[in-house]
Amino acid sequence: MGSRIIYYSIILPIAWLPYPLLYFFSDFAFFMIFRVVGYRKKVVSNNIKNSFPEKSQKEQKVIMKDFYKHFCDLAVESLKGFVISEKQLKRRFTITNPEVANKYFDLGKDVIFVGGHYNNWEILAQGVSMELKHEIVGLYKPLSNTYFNDKMKISREQFGLILSPIKQTKRYLEKDLGKPKGTIFGIDQSPGNPKKSFWMSFLNQDTPVLFGAEKYSKEYNFPVIFCKINKVKRGHYQGVLKLICESPEDTEYGYVTTKNMQTLEQDIIAQPAFWLWTHRRWKHKRTTTN
Repeated sequence: MGSRIIYYSIILPIAWLPYPLLYFFSDFAFFMIFRVVGYRKKVVSNNIKNSFPEKSQKEQKVIMKDFYKHFCDLAVESLKGFVISEKQLKRRFTITNPEVANKYFDLGKDVIFVGGHYNNWEILAQGVSMELKHEIVGLYKPLSNTYFNDKMKISREQFGLILSPIKQTKRYLEKDLGKPKGTIFGIDQSPGNPKKSFWMSFLNQDTPVLFGAEKYSKEYNFPVIFCKINKVKRGHYQGVLKLICESPEDTEYGYVTTKNMQTLEQDIIAQPAFWLWTHRRWKHKRTTTN
C-alpha cells in the first residue's frame, strides 16, 4: 500500500512536470543532495580520487560537483520515463549509426550489446527498440519491491524492449523471438562473486569485472557491440554503436571483456562526470586464489 501511495502521490506528480519545471526540481535536488545531505559523498570522493590520482584535489572536486548535477538530472529524467510519450522519446534519443547493428539483422544474426552506467542508460533502454531492427532484450535484476518492479518493467518495455531476469539469460539467448535479437548486457556492476570474475586494471584500480557478455558471446559466437551514450544537451542524448568483436569464438580468453571495459574507460576519462560514481564498485579485493 505504501509503494502505491509513493508512486501516485510523489513519482507521478514529478514525472508529469514539463521539462523546464522538471529541471528546476533537479536543481533543487542538487542543492539538497550535494550541499545539505551529502548523499554518499565519501564513496563518490574516494572513487574519483582513486580513479584519477593524477588530478589535483580541486579538479577532483569539480568532477564530483558536476557528477551530482548530472545525477540529479538523471533521477528526474528517469521519473519522466514513466510517462514519456513516443514523440518526446524520439526527440530526446537517437542512435547516430544504427547500420552497425542493422547489418547483422539483415544477415539473420543475433548480437550482444554491452554498455555501462554512463549518461542516461534508462533512455537508451526505452528508445533503442525504436532505433534498431533487432528484437531487443534487456537483462536486469528484479527489484525486491514487486510493485515498483512491475512499474519499472512496464515503463522500460512500453516502446518494444523485452526485459529478462539475469537468471534467465541463457533461456532468452536461445529463445526464438521471430526475428534476430540483440541482448543488452551491463558490464560495470560490482560482481557478486569476485572469485568468478575477470580481474583487470580499470580506472587505475585492480577491478573484478562481470564475465557474462564474453562467456555467452563466445558460446554462441554473437558479434559484440558497445553502446556509447553522448549527452548532446540537457535531456537530449545520442547513442553511438561501436563494434567490439565480430567473431568472439576466435578470440583469446579475456579479449572481449578487456575491450569492453577499455572502451567504457575511455568514455569515462573523456567526461568523468557522466559515470555513476555512487556505487562501491571496488569493495572486493583480489585474493591469491583469484
